[in-house]
Amino acid sequence: MAQKSEWASYLAKHPETKFLDAVMFDLCGNAIGKRYPARDAEKVWKSGVAFCAGISTLDAQGNCWDVNGIGFSDGDPDAISFPLPGTLVPVPWRADTAQVMIAPRPPKGEQGWWFDPRAVLSRVIDQFGTMGLKPVVACELEFYLCQRDDQGLLQQARPGQIGRSPDGARVLAFDKLDEWGDLLAEIDAACQAQGLPAGAATAEYGAAQFEVNLGHLDDPLLAADQALLLRRIIKAVATKAGYEATFMSKPFAGQSGSGLHIHVSLADDKGHNLFDDSAPEGDVLLGHALAGLQETAYEAMAIFAPNLNAYRRFAPDQFVPVNTTWGVNNRSVAFRIPAEGGQARRIEHRFAGAEANPYLVMAAVLAGIHHGLSSGNGPGPASEGNAGAVMDPAMPAKLWTALDRLEQSVVLPAYFGPRYPAAYAAIKRRELDAFLAEVLPREHDWYL
Repeated sequence: MAQKSEWASYLAKHPETKFLDAVMFDLCGNAIGKRYPARDAEKVWKSGVAFCAGISTLDAQGNCWDVNGIGFSDGDPDAISFPLPGTLVPVPWRADTAQVMIAPRPPKGEQGWWFDPRAVLSRVIDQFGTMGLKPVVACELEFYLCQRDDQGLLQQARPGQIGRSPDGARVLAFDKLDEWGDLLAEIDAACQAQGLPAGAATAEYGAAQFEVNLGHLDDPLLAADQALLLRRIIKAVATKAGYEATFMSKPFAGQSGSGLHIHVSLADDKGHNLFDDSAPEGDVLLGHALAGLQETAYEAMAIFAPNLNAYRRFAPDQFVPVNTTWGVNNRSVAFRIPAEGGQARRIEHRFAGAEANPYLVMAAVLAGIHHGLSSGNGPGPASEGNAGAVMDPAMPAKLWTALDRLEQSVVLPAYFGPRYPAAYAAIKRRELDAFLAEVLPREHDWYL
């Protein structure tokens, strides 16, 4: 008897399914794709999903800027995308819908489309394979729950049954977790339904700010997929509950910023952690990795902070990097070594804002580590006490300076591909120009 297809097997278990979402993520981490009626979904596996190859170069507003001839100049060709194995799952916030992740088939003779962020990360990961190493990574994502006031302005959400001011910081407070317990439980249930290894939920410094952690994986590509899927889940569950969830770096000026922290270690072919402090070379290899991250941090700043708002997050004494320091059990540094030692010893990379693209952030972090191992440099002494009191004057603290630094990068082109840094910078410059083209209300307040 012929074996059932993946889709037919899914339908047999979920006969209520009426639609299939074929999903991928663009440059800004937005979910894009097509929704098929169940009767037509089998073709996704047989003939793929066709849409323009340049979809992964769209800016925050969905604009194509024809950068490097991608879009209009090349005739806007299609790329055919196919399902990623093991990603067909239910969509809990739409009981009649299934979801599968798709990825574009590479052009003939290529590993992937050179401007596809997922393909960029894949190429960086491959460089560790030649060393016989596997990066082991985990993502932490912070976000705010929001609602609109009577004038339609965004404000921090407050639970319907509580009259508490939405502005008070209650970090790690259980009463805050209890207030939002139903929504957080629904997020966790959606993660379980889609196979995401969601862990602890934490009440963060903002009154309606939270963090959800994902488990450690020795597959950085899957970890980045899951970080993007987690953002999709949180946004969808919040919307269903009548709220909005935002991963903006700094949605509220007087409140804590939101970050995407990457935890990373390296395993050899036997699964041993190269950073283990009980191993003979553990400290040395950790130092090389830290030095590489220090050397590449400012080159990658426009990837860690991809829009104008993201730079509002960086300020002294905010537990946000303002230099390239490192330290043990110290949250004021850029590269933190958590307190756990042995096999759990790792680097926590703290630069990226929560809205940054996890594929590109992960690629930049791993590129820095690989470069450090290859060059063999040391990171300098560990910082103690408050290392975040003074901003490094060399740090690109504005989007336009960060884009210049990326475009002039020396290390990253060898990992991202020679064309990618300049193409990314060009897209983000066009996005910035479009943002600034409109007269802002504050200009009337200040300059009228």
